[in-house]
Parts: sequence; C-alpha cells; structure tokens
Amino acid sequence: MTDTPVAIAAYTAVSALGDGCAAHTTALRTGQRGLRRNDYAPAGVPLPCWIGRAAGIEDDPAPSLDTRLHRLLARALRQDGLSDALARAVRDRGAARVALVLGTSTANIESSERAYRRLEHGHLPADLRDPRLHHLHGPAEWLCAQTGIAGPALTLSTACSASAKAFGLAARLLTGGIADAVLVAGADSLCASTLYGFNALELVDSLPCRPFDQARAGLSIGEAAALALLCRVEHAPQAPRLLACGESSDAHHLSAPHPEGAGAAHALHAALRACGLRAADFDYLNLHGTGSRQNDAVEAAMVARLLPGIRASASKGATGHTLGAAGALEAVLTLLALHHGIVPGSVGCHAPEPAIAAQLVVDPQPQPLRRALSFSFGFGGSNACLALARAEP
Repeated sequence: MTDTPVAIAAYTAVSALGDGCAAHTTALRTGQRGLRRNDYAPAGVPLPCWIGRAAGIEDDPAPSLDTRLHRLLARALRQDGLSDALARAVRDRGAARVALVLGTSTANIESSERAYRRLEHGHLPADLRDPRLHHLHGPAEWLCAQTGIAGPALTLSTACSASAKAFGLAARLLTGGIADAVLVAGADSLCASTLYGFNALELVDSLPCRPFDQARAGLSIGEAAALALLCRVEHAPQAPRLLACGESSDAHHLSAPHPEGAGAAHALHAALRACGLRAADFDYLNLHGTGSRQNDAVEAAMVARLLPGIRASASKGATGHTLGAAGALEAVLTLLALHHGIVPGSVGCHAPEPAIAAQLVVDPQPQPLRRALSFSFGFGGSNACLALARAEP
C-alpha cells in the first residue's frame, strides 16, 4: 500500500462485548469476556461449546432486508455518530465520491441455510427468494441503499483477513483519487456453516477459547459488525491514522499456516516498508490469536523472532473469532486501545505459550500508546497487517 497515511474519521463496532465504542472500551479496561454457552442451534441440538453472540439481535429488525447480518450492520450504523459522519461525507463530497469496501466470510449464508431447510417442493420459500439474501455482495448493496453511497462498492471475502484487507483497498481508493471517503465494513453473523464446519475440522474448543494458553484446544465462533469511515488526512487532521496495510498470500496450505509464519512475516514487512517505520517504533501488537494449537504456536514464534519486546495481546478470548469481521473489529479495538492508553489483556490465557510469554499481556494495563500493529491471517495463506497510529493534537 502507498506510504501516504489516511485518516479514520469515525469508527464503531457491535459484538458480543456490546454496542459501540463505550461498551468495547469498558471491556478492554476490565478484561471482560463476551462469550456464552452455545445457545445457537438452528439445525437442532446446540454444539457443546461457547460462542460470541451479539445480545438482542433476534429482537432488533433491520429495514428493507431483515437478516441476522443486516441486523448487525443496522445496529452498528446507529453507534457513535457513524451515520452522521457518513451523511456529511455524502453531502459534502457527493454520493459518487464516497465508496464502500465490505469484508465478510459468509455474508448472508445464514439466510440460505434457513431457505434450504424450508424448501417447498424443491423451491425456496416465498419470503426467502430475494436474490440479495443469497449472494456475497448483497450486504454491500444493502449498505449503499441505506447510506446513500453511490461510489464504487466492493466486497472482499478472503476468510479471516477479509475486513483487514478492506482497509488496504479503501486506502488505495483514497490515495488513487478514486474516492474522497470510504466506508470500511466488516461483518459476519453466526450460522450453521461456520459453527459446524469448524467443528468438523476439530478446531472448536468445548471451553471458552484460550488464545496462546498452553492448554488451548481451539476457537470459539463469534459474530460482529465493525465500521470505519476513512478519508484523506486534510479532511480529518486530528483523527487517528491508518499508516499502512501490509498484505501477502503464501498459499502454503488450505487451512494450516506456513510452519515458520512466512506469509505473516511478509505482511508485517510490507506494512513496515509502506509506512517507513521500524518494528521498534510500535508500542502494541494485536495478535490474530485464534486459540488453535498450531496457528498460535506459529504466530508466537514469528512474533518472538521479528517483534521482540513489543507488548502484545489477543482479543478473541473476549469476542470469539468473528471470521470475516475480525480484522475490522480488532482494528476498532486497537484504535480504542491507542485512544485510551490501554494495553488490552488476553482473556482466557493463564499459562502463556513459552515463545511469547515474555511479551504477552494477560491482564489489561494502562500505558500511553502511539502506534500499534494488528494481525489478521486467513485460510489459504491470506494475510494482512494494519499499522495504526493514535490521533495527534
């Protein structure tokens, strides 16, 4: 990505930790865990595990198209003045100069699951026939309709790196002169495909997930919607910055990381080159940290080798793994850590992986922070590293 930073004029999130920045800041300060025993069972008896479920989504319908994912996005649009900031961008710069980049893993597949469970003589039920409920770009189309965005609208689906990579694409739209403001969205909802799919891969822990703990046994699936409005620095000079987005695709294996973390290291080095900084210039690292034995071990060894001494923590023990939304959700958490001077804890970790134990923060701690990195690694070797900086007076 270009070495020109862009401003993050507004941001918010909805997850198992609550709605908006205030709820997520409280969770960061207190080490709150948002996971609950699995009570999501659309196909029968719930799996014996824990999930990161956004509270009250079932009772909070969305306008126009009403699915679980749309409900998450609609609720996020109502938080922290995000809709007002976006409306001003549309008004002041013109709808055609405002773009959208959505990162998701499964989009509205939960609606497709419901439709196929209710087939009527081989046909989808009448209330679930709208094609926008079933194709990957449907949520982005809905967001444009709800917000008035008329510029380029794109959907990225690169597994768990999707909404982190959305930041990189949004920055390129700005620095390339294609847009004057870009809404970055990351969203994934609970659905049977991911919950039972990861369980079939033997990657779901029966206990709340424990990233980087020596006794970790897998992940906990979560859901979230996170939004950020990006613009050029001159339009929001006192906003936090996206310094760079480093990306790589190592294609080492369909689901396993490179044993030496080669793709993750390439993404890190790309981010550092793009912003012209050294690893030592960063104060905090948000780890990908899914809680799986192999992934965490590889990440821990890579971080100890390339980023020694930088304080680090993992957030998925608090939120669950929100898949395509994880990159954007964790960018929001990292921005909040920068703004409030908090080094978040690693919820669920009690006996850290030895390779990273010296720098892993288990309990939240106050500390002034200037810059931070956030990792997102997806299946198939799709990797991203966001370099973020706090707002400066």
